[in-house]
Amino acid sequence: MVGWRFSEYVPGQNEGSVFDRLLKIFQELLLYTSGDVSEALSWLTELDKEYKLTTPDYGMADFIQDLIDQGYIRQQDPENPGFVPAAKMELALRQKALEDVFGQIKKSKQGNHSTRADGKGDELTAELRPFEFGDSLDKLAISESLRNAHINHGIDEFKLTQEDLEVHETFYQSQTSTVLMIDVSHSMILYGEDRITPAKKVAMALSEYITTRYPKDTLDILVFGNDAWQIEIKDLPYLQVGPFHTNTVAGLELAMDMLRKRRNPNKQIFMITDGKPTCIKKGKKYYKNSFGLDRMIVNRTLNLAMSCRKLQIPITTFMIARDPYLMRFVDSFTRANNGKAFYSSLEGLGEFIFRDYKNNKSNRRR
Repeated sequence: MVGWRFSEYVPGQNEGSVFDRLLKIFQELLLYTSGDVSEALSWLTELDKEYKLTTPDYGMADFIQDLIDQGYIRQQDPENPGFVPAAKMELALRQKALEDVFGQIKKSKQGNHSTRADGKGDELTAELRPFEFGDSLDKLAISESLRNAHINHGIDEFKLTQEDLEVHETFYQSQTSTVLMIDVSHSMILYGEDRITPAKKVAMALSEYITTRYPKDTLDILVFGNDAWQIEIKDLPYLQVGPFHTNTVAGLELAMDMLRKRRNPNKQIFMITDGKPTCIKKGKKYYKNSFGLDRMIVNRTLNLAMSCRKLQIPITTFMIARDPYLMRFVDSFTRANNGKAFYSSLEGLGEFIFRDYKNNKSNRRR
């Protein structure tokens, strides 16, 4: 717990019940402990001793009972007395991540993101134009068309002709398939800096944002270390770093396989990493080199970046490191793919990803 300061949750500084204040801290601790309820409650108890988070009328036992009664945690199985986060808690964690990372984003109707392609689209705008043969009548601007008929023909011999009609200009709605790649190599917690917790917090926020605001879009998530494997959105709170090298090639190959199965015309890859590729697979064996930039590993990685470029799959790399030689590699990788790269601090990671997701959607054509 050394180095963590939960000043936002100091009693008296926030409104809400004791349960609500404790719940916010507990949710943060669940992310740090990768969903370990027992460990999170243990840390919360220590924080309570130091900061007096509970009151004489509401203690930790009351809080735990409320978590159970309200469906936030559940018993793991009949033979195991321990508790695990319930589905309600997983949803609450994603919603909280969305609020923390992207701010209060209101839900809107399906498909409310537009491209720059105008014409006979499916989202009305404030712009009007004369009716043309083939225009759908559900785009008709009724009030403006009636006003034109009144002006052109008068009220005594009122009639509505094609020349009177105006329709709303429209924009096509884009659908996007995104694969989010998260580096789970050992370097993500190296040198005492926790990089994996902000990464999975951003992933939860992005997944909640897409599923609630852009339900026509798809988001697939994979993690990569020595190998790469797909995870579900519900698995994000439990994500942990392993004793892995960084096999970026395996991650990109799996991402491309995922996107091949998606029928959306617009596809993209977001990659969160803090280092260079240090591992590839040759047959059934791993070839690893953590020292410098290994030309064999780098070339395989750059070749895949170019393959994605040919398939019109841009890769946006979010680099949580600023070492000059790492930045040079990312620059080469980005040029090979014709993608984008952001060199982000942990605090700015969510803002970068959110803005880029929005920008990519507004710049895509159907």
